[in-house]
Amino acid sequence: MAEAFTHRLASSGLIASLEPDQWRPGSWVLSIDDTPQSHVDLADPTALHFEYIARMGHVIDAAFPTGESITALHLGAGALTIPRYIEATRPGSRQQVIEVERDLIDFVREHCPLPRGASIRCRYGDARTVMESLPKGLLGRVDLVVVDVFRGARTPAHVTSVEFYSAIKALLSTAGIVVANVADGPPMSFARGQLATLRYVFGDAFGVAEQSVANSKRFGNVVLGALASGANPLWVSALAGKGPHPTGLIAGTEAVTWSASAAVVTDNTAIDSPPPARNLFRS
Repeated sequence: MAEAFTHRLASSGLIASLEPDQWRPGSWVLSIDDTPQSHVDLADPTALHFEYIARMGHVIDAAFPTGESITALHLGAGALTIPRYIEATRPGSRQQVIEVERDLIDFVREHCPLPRGASIRCRYGDARTVMESLPKGLLGRVDLVVVDVFRGARTPAHVTSVEFYSAIKALLSTAGIVVANVADGPPMSFARGQLATLRYVFGDAFGVAEQSVANSKRFGNVVLGALASGANPLWVSALAGKGPHPTGLIAGTEAVTWSASAAVVTDNTAIDSPPPARNLFRS
């Protein structure tokens, strides 16, 4: 079995580790502060093994035809799993990644290199600050924005607000979509607030998660999405059948009900996402 690698991140001081997946040769798991962040399959970058990343892949596949290149912006790098997936399924896509921890990307690329010739540009700094200073020529031209920003196990408050998502909306093309990874536990107040905020900014939004997470039974990831056009397209209803199963789809009247108890989040009211229990990812 291949050896594991560790690195102390210069900015945060947190420990990043890459460990080989003993069940899937050629695959690696990135953890930060003992929290699993990403799974990358170097042998087959189209294989998305983490549950929430697989759901992100289903949303991307539903929104954009396979084989057609897109312009994508990724806030948060992880192990660059989704950028690798897009490069493999939509060659020629133009992608930019914003990551505050420069040495995290260096660490990942050293041990899990990107495909040769991939058009994936990395920018360094705070996700929101760098996004808001991108060239004006990108306004209205980005097809996909992926929000997967974590400081350790928590999402920072400043990338959760109306003002933040409004800046994303300005970047999106008319057929563009934002996809956000939200981690929360019962009673899912943070995730409900994020859905309410997306609905406020975009006019409509949807969520997909493992059934018990959607039902507020346990801590987990909720993948949220919203389209620049406002209304949810017909393909959203098909996400329930894509897996991993059992799947809970939060859309239409369910999205209205699910987020009804939550206030829309602004820069003045935003808070970090709740931390998971320290033993959640430990056997």
